[in-house]
Amino acid sequence: MTVTVPLPQGGYPVHIQPGALRQTGALLAPLGIDRWAVTADETVAALYGGAVLDSLRSAGLSGQLLTFPAGEAHKTPETWLSLCRQLAQEGFTRSDGLLALGGGVTGDMAGFVAACYQRGMALAQLPTTLLSQVDSAVGGKTAVDLPEGKNLLGAFYQPRLVIADPDCLTTLPRRELRCGMAEVIKYGFIQDAGLLDALETDTPDWTAIIARCLTIKAALVAADERDTGARRLLNFGHTFGHAYEAAGGYAACTHGEAVAAGMAAMLRWQLRRGDGVQAAYDRLLALLERWELPCTMPFVKETVSRYLARDKKCEGDTLHAVLLRAIGDAYVEDVPLAALQEGLA
Repeated sequence: MTVTVPLPQGGYPVHIQPGALRQTGALLAPLGIDRWAVTADETVAALYGGAVLDSLRSAGLSGQLLTFPAGEAHKTPETWLSLCRQLAQEGFTRSDGLLALGGGVTGDMAGFVAACYQRGMALAQLPTTLLSQVDSAVGGKTAVDLPEGKNLLGAFYQPRLVIADPDCLTTLPRRELRCGMAEVIKYGFIQDAGLLDALETDTPDWTAIIARCLTIKAALVAADERDTGARRLLNFGHTFGHAYEAAGGYAACTHGEAVAAGMAAMLRWQLRRGDGVQAAYDRLLALLERWELPCTMPFVKETVSRYLARDKKCEGDTLHAVLLRAIGDAYVEDVPLAALQEGLA
């Protein structure tokens, strides 16, 4: 199954297929790039690095594995610089390619490396987590975190190809699978109410779910590549979520857990304002409970408020907040930052 991301400068395919990881070389070969730097954290490198390198060799391509420590705590300028220096030390040029093998941290950081190294080298994404397969590997957002906030240093840089292998989800720890489900739930609430029904089963059809999510994302990215209009809908839950991550030092909670609590926090804020979203809030709480995701975070209000003010969606004293009219019907409203800060709960 293939979802295409159409863009004015030329789009790219997302191949969604069980077993696709072992076909990486054959899928990359048509790009005409013979040498690939395969970037992965140490955990994913141990699981899949060998299989990917074997696939590259089978297709007549060469590959070299570049690794870094796992976890959001290592999504930093220091790790980014280390990867750039490894590319230089190994003699990579901008005629070569960089393959991001792993979850959201790897995709974000490797994408930023590709955007900057020698002013840009070809990028391909091979996401291995649910969160990255349904969301972060597609769309061209790349970044690293700063102590002052999440994803504050980055670039828009689209991949040439994305390979999503649902079989990789079998090796995910349960917590990581749950975290990816937060992003799937997000898609249902912003634009596809029927998707939520597919999540109320013990045997989800991951290929269909990934394709359904990426079809929504591809359309929004095509309409608004630089995140100035319709694409902002994808930020539902992320306003409070990013603040929670930063407040916890990028270690107290995962991105998915923060987004889950962020969606709940935004709907609570709407309820306090008098918006008619009680049915949406109740459905959200039921889904979060089913997937063992949090609906609140324990951080000090003043700390979360400080990070809210540094959010990339702020413009002056207002913030582009993603709100709901009903399940599957989201919109963006410019909300006074002070109103969100005062309404934290």
